[in-house]
Amino acid sequence: MAKREKITNSSIKALIVEDKRVNDTEISGFHALISPKGKITYYLFYRLADKQVNYKLGQHGHITPAQARDLAKAKAGEVANGVDVQDVKKQAKRETLKAKHTKLETFLDNTYFEWLQTRNAKTANKTIKTIKTGFPQLLDSQLIHITAWEIEKWRAEKSRLNMKPATVNSYVNPLKGAMSRAVEWGLIESHDLQKVKALKVDNSRIRFLDKEEESSLRVALKERDKRIKSERENGNKFRQQRSYTLLPELRDRHFADHLEPLVLLAMNTGMRKSELFNLRWDNVDLSNSVVKVIAENAKSGKARHIPLNNEALETLHGWQKDTKKDGYVFEWQPNKPITDVKKGWNNLLGEAQISEFNFHDLRHHFASKLVMAGVDLNTVRELLGHANLDMTIRYAHLAPEHKAAAVNLIG
Repeated sequence: MAKREKITNSSIKALIVEDKRVNDTEISGFHALISPKGKITYYLFYRLADKQVNYKLGQHGHITPAQARDLAKAKAGEVANGVDVQDVKKQAKRETLKAKHTKLETFLDNTYFEWLQTRNAKTANKTIKTIKTGFPQLLDSQLIHITAWEIEKWRAEKSRLNMKPATVNSYVNPLKGAMSRAVEWGLIESHDLQKVKALKVDNSRIRFLDKEEESSLRVALKERDKRIKSERENGNKFRQQRSYTLLPELRDRHFADHLEPLVLLAMNTGMRKSELFNLRWDNVDLSNSVVKVIAENAKSGKARHIPLNNEALETLHGWQKDTKKDGYVFEWQPNKPITDVKKGWNNLLGEAQISEFNFHDLRHHFASKLVMAGVDLNTVRELLGHANLDMTIRYAHLAPEHKAAAVNLIG
């Protein structure tokens, strides 16, 4: 039978397993239970409407009998005022659990990443990495505490450091997307990052190679190819003299490595760098001279077919003989596509003495040559994979003879 006495240090020390519990004589419902292993826990029993609750106050050793008594008094007072303290406690636990999931880094890793993978598994890691790299100072913040003002301050700082508007947008937009999903899924009620309007980007810049630059680039590619093959041959002579294992011969290959075929293909197809990197041989039809950019690799999310001209076709034929007929067209390890050509590309530009020209500008070069050859803008749009003519129209000025012809119709 349970003991009845005031719960104090003395009564708790005297409590044995056989007693099972002790009920306090002063505070109604206040009691302590002892487990078969001797663990003592303090509770407050109360009734509220048709509900009976045994509210856990704490474990002996974590709180003292005096602290348990004070807590019992406080909670009994709340119950007397109609507060269901057990329900409040459960709600607090729910809020604590929710807070764990609504911290930006946890949300990105455990919730948003899984959703991104269902949308486009190849870009999921990149999106998460972009947000984390751009906003490391926010990773420990609750989503609800990320405000437009904070992002505006971040943008102002990046502008002072001369970060380009397009780059700023490339960080802010993924964060805004993540925040919108959190609202959609009920993790937060709202966010005000929609107030952060995208910075205006000057898309009018079109950098393409003039005839001299294109000639210099091609010469630099050939000279680089010869140099790499020569270095390999000399290296193998050195190895042979010392009985070292020889490296694969390059003299009979069409290309010493991936850079030349990659550049030539970009110049002749207008494919984006990511589309080239993720291109697989089963999307290359050499018999019908066409390459397919599958939907999951296309920025627009739509597949497109690009005819291969003679140079592109010869390049792929040669590269396939150099490498293999399946998997990724450009690999850095078996079954792993290359992910970067920055070092080789920058060295190539230096050798060709070409400045202010990005790898992406090869796409502009392709489009510009088409327009200057008289190809209509809608065909150029289809080949580039633009969703509409808004992006393609910037090449229109490269065909001044078309405008002149149009005006002369009424002259």
